[in-house]
Amino acid sequence: MRFDDREDAGRHLAERLGYLRGDHPVVLGLPRGGVPVAFEVARALDAPLDVILVRKLGVPYHRELGFGAIGEGGVRVVRDDIVRMSRVDEEDLAEVQRTEETELVRRAERFRGGRPRIPLEGRTAVVVDDGIATGSTASAACQVARAQGAARVVLAVPVAPPDAAAALSEEVDELVCLSTPAGFSAVGEWYRDFAQTSDDEVVELLRRSTAERPGNPGPGSGRAVTGPLELPVDGGRVRLSGDLALPAGAPGLVVFAHGSGSSRLSPRNRAVADVLTAAGLGTLLFDLLTPAEEQDRANVFAVEPLARRLTEVTRWLRRESPGPAPPPVCYFGASTGAAAALWAAADAAASGTDIAAVVSRGGRPDLAGPRLAEVTAPTLLVVGGRDETVLDLNRQAADQLTCEKRLAVVPGATHLFEEPGTLDAVAELARDWFAEHLGGYRAPPAPTASGP
Repeated sequence: MRFDDREDAGRHLAERLGYLRGDHPVVLGLPRGGVPVAFEVARALDAPLDVILVRKLGVPYHRELGFGAIGEGGVRVVRDDIVRMSRVDEEDLAEVQRTEETELVRRAERFRGGRPRIPLEGRTAVVVDDGIATGSTASAACQVARAQGAARVVLAVPVAPPDAAAALSEEVDELVCLSTPAGFSAVGEWYRDFAQTSDDEVVELLRRSTAERPGNPGPGSGRAVTGPLELPVDGGRVRLSGDLALPAGAPGLVVFAHGSGSSRLSPRNRAVADVLTAAGLGTLLFDLLTPAEEQDRANVFAVEPLARRLTEVTRWLRRESPGPAPPPVCYFGASTGAAAALWAAADAAASGTDIAAVVSRGGRPDLAGPRLAEVTAPTLLVVGGRDETVLDLNRQAADQLTCEKRLAVVPGATHLFEEPGTLDAVAELARDWFAEHLGGYRAPPAPTASGP
């Protein structure tokens, strides 16, 4: 069986994997060539797409001989028999690991741009590549997915040699392989177009997958409402674009207010939203301004009008939410959006319709000015430890807040939380803060990763 290209292979593979749709899997593409295949699978399964990053640990004097592999989250898989056979001391092996860890971090930042890794704890992980030659990389990727907490690991590939397929089927919960030709010599010979996939293509496919799939509800949540919205404001004269994910039974709905120069497509806000929806919370990301309004930079920093927009959208959500009663609403604001969120929370308190909780990421709460003292919603201010000016402004704002409050400093983070692991910390802090203030709701534990 030959394929036109990786997209064609992905569509054929997706047909065979359709039965997994109800499992709410996470699809993991091996970069680079596996990602175009995985993109088609994720689209068909309506599943989140991520890369699974693996670095082989090679014996120092014979790098082709792998003694193990490492993955994100501190996962380390080691073949003790090869370590003993190689007779290489621990210091040399540790140096190999340090080198590969540096490359792992670099690739994670390159492909995700600061977005946290999608948690696999308790999920079905579908590991996808464009084909298998020896199977060593695919094997390591599946072991890493398992170590990162996946409850079930499915390896899905278009083509593989029979012996490698047989060996891999013993290592995973399920192997789905479309073709195992006896005359196999190389993956590329089974594609009419096997052009190299670039880093930029991987980044774009991950971005497209996120944009096309605005929410990521957790396993078994069911979706009461999900998809793109047009939100009427200013008496219906203006319509704003939004992306809503509201799992059935969600204990709360988090409305995002983006910062200046950003939009509902903010990759950082979407990364946080993915973590919240995976924990069973609803999320709404929407554009505070129309494209025409954004042309006037004064509108971007006009906190009071932005807060009114946020208030209008909140009222609309409460009117339109399904079920006998709308879920409690929380706010997540970034940069200037944090000021708008706090201002709107103060207005809600004045009108007797309290906001359940507020989280500010790298925010400018000082722009809410005297309204800070009127906020009654429990407020978490998250700031990067290296974002010194904004950190000082948040400390001053915290002194003005009279509600329950906390200032959380993420060590080593700058204003955009671009450093590895820092955005993960923001997402976990936000998830736990909302969980704490949503009437007894308990968020699932943070995923942990450990080697065997």
